[in-house]
Amino acid sequence: MAKTFTVNITDAEEKAFAWDTVDPDAWVQNAVKEKCRKAKERLHALEIERMTDDESITSIPADKDKVINDANVKTAKQRADEAGSPV
Repeated sequence: MAKTFTVNITDAEEKAFAWDTVDPDAWVQNAVKEKCRKAKERLHALEIERMTDDESITSIPADKDKVINDANVKTAKQRADEAGSPV
């Protein structure tokens, strides 16, 4: 399942962004993709460590996306809510 995000900016913000960035849409796409790549790397590493430490797990998938999609983890918002932290 893919997710689409929409960012609303003012006319002044759009003008400044276009002045500063050759391709604002590509910049936003790249920024989000890089954030996702870094989060995937961290989550994958944590899941591999968890599975390696769990003696009941006899095999670990080679596919990083499978490891991440199968991970039973809470979202950052869920963790923040439980901790009573602001988002």
